[in-house]
Amino acid sequence: MHQAQAERLLFTPASPQADAVPLIFAFPNIYSVGITSLGYQVIWSTLAQRSDVQVSRLFTDAQETLPRSPELVGFSFSWELDYSNILTLLEQLQIPLLAKERAAEDPLIFGGGPVLTANPEPFADFFDLILLGDGENLLPEFIDGYQSVRSCSRNEKLEKLAQIPGIYVPSLYEISYEAAEGKISHIQPSTTAIPAQVSKQTYRGNVLSASTVVTEKAAWENIFMVEVVRSCPEMCRFCLASYLTLPFRPADTEKSLLPAIERGLQVSDRLGLLGASVTQHPEFNELLDYLGKPEFDHVRLSIASVRTNTVDEKLAQTLAKRGTKSLTIAIESGSEKLRQIINKKLTNEEILTAAQQAQAGGLQGLKLYGMVGVPGETRSDVEATVDLLKQVKKVAPGLRLTFGCSTFVPKAHTPFQWYGVNPEAKQRLQFLQKKLRPLGVDFRPESYNWSVMQALISRGDRRLAPLLLLTRHYGDTLGSFKRAFKELKGELPSLNDTVHADWSIADKLPWQHLLGPLPQTTLVKHLQTAQEFF
Repeated sequence: MHQAQAERLLFTPASPQADAVPLIFAFPNIYSVGITSLGYQVIWSTLAQRSDVQVSRLFTDAQETLPRSPELVGFSFSWELDYSNILTLLEQLQIPLLAKERAAEDPLIFGGGPVLTANPEPFADFFDLILLGDGENLLPEFIDGYQSVRSCSRNEKLEKLAQIPGIYVPSLYEISYEAAEGKISHIQPSTTAIPAQVSKQTYRGNVLSASTVVTEKAAWENIFMVEVVRSCPEMCRFCLASYLTLPFRPADTEKSLLPAIERGLQVSDRLGLLGASVTQHPEFNELLDYLGKPEFDHVRLSIASVRTNTVDEKLAQTLAKRGTKSLTIAIESGSEKLRQIINKKLTNEEILTAAQQAQAGGLQGLKLYGMVGVPGETRSDVEATVDLLKQVKKVAPGLRLTFGCSTFVPKAHTPFQWYGVNPEAKQRLQFLQKKLRPLGVDFRPESYNWSVMQALISRGDRRLAPLLLLTRHYGDTLGSFKRAFKELKGELPSLNDTVHADWSIADKLPWQHLLGPLPQTTLVKHLQTAQEFF
């Protein structure tokens, strides 16, 4: 793999022992995208540092020398529509796509990552095992567990591995429906040895991830990434990145953050600070002071989305001095009422102040993120967003203003998982386009059709597998999904029932047997609190 020649490793791979497990670890996209995924880097390096595993990497456009008879094939799955690449890679490896069709000599196919941890059910038929949660805990347990059952039959391996916390073996759970197109009636394990529920595993340490490889071939060229925080304390009610990854964990500054940054800056002058809410690290100011030292004047700093009310002139100045031209903040809406519904603790005043501070600190651009179609939203809430952006233009006229806007998509394990996609969102995006362009705001809407496809996957159950196999050949468009629904009519719930319908809290959810950080009773309480503001 010629890309590997440009790689600078920040770890020492082990020499595999004679009987090491031959394992392929794949990212279902091109190398430059996969190698920019911090999750993929960390899992790969963890495997490569074990002498009892011989790991080979596989991407859609590049691969290392692959073993002739791998025992394990794993996928890091972080973008919904990459499922078609997973199926293509399985075909290339001559492995049956459906778990039930694999024979004794076929490898076990495992997967992990945000898509599968949220709701693995649409993909359940393609995987033998799914690792739910954080790799720090799961991966060592999984490999140790596999070593202990290596000589067992395929079924025995699966039954024993299913008893490790966080390892979900979909084939060992029976799901029944009220009717072919109806709701789920029962989800139960096939034997008493299998746990009735599988809990997502949470790593609770305060030494968080950092890049294990730096390369100019990455999508962010030569970037060294450091995870500053995990999860987010804000708990916006639609937000998977907060609810699914709770509790909020900041990296230990002395033990984790600073040593990682020092290591990274020895091999690169590009630093990316990652996390859902980076500026909420309790020692973020000290981190800024550290990065503001003259010896780091050559460093280019990128920062993931920051919390609006943490934007001050010092932050803007440090970023501007370190090569960042613009700042990204998620405001969700210009309506105070709507922000109360979603639990976004933010006032319009704070948003305007952040814009002024960004301009005063020397930044050139401000990118705001918003959303339409949020439960409880009315037309006047959308108009409030236009009014707010007008005010931002007024108080910070020197900033290049970008407004990225998506449609609300319900996500598993969040209080808004029971709501469907609002079809009016399409018109609301068009309304914003019409109003914002004349204001000189660079409006970047996310495709409404893509939001519908995302919702289908985020809320779907196992009956989607035949549909995914069909759409793959028709192409990843909403038209293809609709065509596949027509073809499979009578075999699964309609597109409307899956995507647009609001579900009752009494309904059995496709992921009912997979436990996130918070119990359903808590999510219902958070939902009811939101509804008080409607």
